[in-house]
Amino acid sequence: MKFNRNLVILFATLVILMIGFGIIIPILPFYVEMLGGSGLAMGMLMAIFSLMQFLFSPIWGSLSDRFGRKPILLIGVFGNAVTMLLLGVSTNIPMLITMRGLAGILSSATLPTAYAFISDSTDEKDRGGGMGVVGAAMGLGMVLGPSVGGIFSTISIQAPFYFAAGLSLLAVALIWFFLPESLPLEKRSQEAHFKGPQLSALVTALSGPAGFLFFTAFMVSFAITNFEGIFAFYAQQRYQFDARTIGIILTAVGTVSFLVQGGLTGAATRKFGDVWVIKASLIGSAVGFAIMLAAKDLAGVIITTSIFIFSNAMLRPAVSSLISKNAGMGQGIAMGLTNSYMSLGRVMGPLWAGVVLDFDLRYPFFTGAIIMFLGFIASLFFLKEQAPGERSETAQVPSLD
Repeated sequence: MKFNRNLVILFATLVILMIGFGIIIPILPFYVEMLGGSGLAMGMLMAIFSLMQFLFSPIWGSLSDRFGRKPILLIGVFGNAVTMLLLGVSTNIPMLITMRGLAGILSSATLPTAYAFISDSTDEKDRGGGMGVVGAAMGLGMVLGPSVGGIFSTISIQAPFYFAAGLSLLAVALIWFFLPESLPLEKRSQEAHFKGPQLSALVTALSGPAGFLFFTAFMVSFAITNFEGIFAFYAQQRYQFDARTIGIILTAVGTVSFLVQGGLTGAATRKFGDVWVIKASLIGSAVGFAIMLAAKDLAGVIITTSIFIFSNAMLRPAVSSLISKNAGMGQGIAMGLTNSYMSLGRVMGPLWAGVVLDFDLRYPFFTGAIIMFLGFIASLFFLKEQAPGERSETAQVPSLD
């Protein structure tokens, strides 16, 4: 992909923001415990954040089509700064859950708008690589964030939240001063959509011709959060790993995700096409889930989890790219719908993993492998290769009107 100054600025902004997200990952369970919460409270914190993103992503996406990408990005990033600060001063579990829900509402303005910004700023040939910019930023945040959070937690349990708020304010400054608007006035929608979460449109999207693409977007997040939601518990119970060792594993996972999405996604989609990458990633994720159970020691765990992440990392940008290329309406709405299904996967993945984990430690991985394999089989029937520039009827995206 050729050099694009705006994408570099967006990447730097998202890295700063995602480090802020990653900082609280190793801290949140200890924070919940300090406030007297249980595993149920931890599950509710994960679920409510993703549920709010699921409900509000399409609204923010459509608003970005009306008012431009830059102001909506600023709302999302500044909102994240405020809610991180409020999380840090929370004194009980209900307040913590409420603030986490507010964080989901406001931060859901960020990712669909970032994807829409990329759609505005790239041609179809470079779209897949551009989408990988967001994934790479998320991966790098996952590499750096947890270790930074561990360092600041030695000051106090709240310190990582305050530092994350400061990082978000830095991202606000980058957007405000350096990131230009990508959507010209003449291309903006003439009306904003204030119709709530538009659940009927989400159902229509899933049952219509583009349904498989949105279902695949759901599976992407379901798979990765099915893994993330229980991995620390799994590693502790099966291998007796401590928090530092688990942090090393997550750092390796984040590094693989960053390298794949930042360096390989664009090349793979240009050479083989989005459809081929999606199919290969689905079967690779299924195999990755299964082989993680075969690991016997730390080296084996790092290798097998990295194989899973390698397969899964290109799936999200490839799906987003294919939807973007075939969107029959505003890019903001299309990316908002996509992010909603991914958010729904982030709600269902950890909840499912937590339920089946109570029956057997291996069941989250078994069921994850089965679901991804069934997705691969379905892709053989529902995803067809396209000639360059061709718009497929199988990928039309419904309007929110």
